[in-house]
This record gives sequence, C-alpha cells and structure tokens, in this order.
Amino acid sequence: MINEILLMNGYGVYVWSSFVFTLSIFGILYSVIKLQLAKEQKKFEMKFRNLASEKIEFAKKQETFREILANTSVSKI
Repeated sequence: MINEILLMNGYGVYVWSSFVFTLSIFGILYSVIKLQLAKEQKKFEMKFRNLASEKIEFAKKQETFREILANTSVSKI
C-alpha cells in the first residue's frame, strides 16, 4: 500500500522530487522575504528615531485611507 503511493506506477520519483523542490523554494522565498522585512523595519526605526517629537506626534495621528488602498489594489483584467 505505502509502496504504491511512493512509486505511483513509476512516476513517483518525478512527483515527489517536484513536491520537495516546490516546498524548498517556498521555504527559501519565505526566509528571503522575512529577512527583507526585518531589514526594512530596521531602516524605518532608524529613520523614525531621528524625527522631531512634533513630527512623531503628527505621524501617529495620521490615518490610513483603507478605502483608497482597497480600490487601487483590485485587478483590472
């Protein structure tokens, strides 16, 4: 039973190798994106620390216009 699933009538090598390849690429992409996010967060924190206190208070009071962002992100295909 398990051998039939692993072998898949001779195509198991191709199926399982592509499955492992896909999962490894997803893992690599996840780690790269996670590293880039950490890098950008550090840059943002360094830039935000250098702002004057008045600008910090103004930045905290700003609102994000979610309706505009939601309307612009819709695909127009």
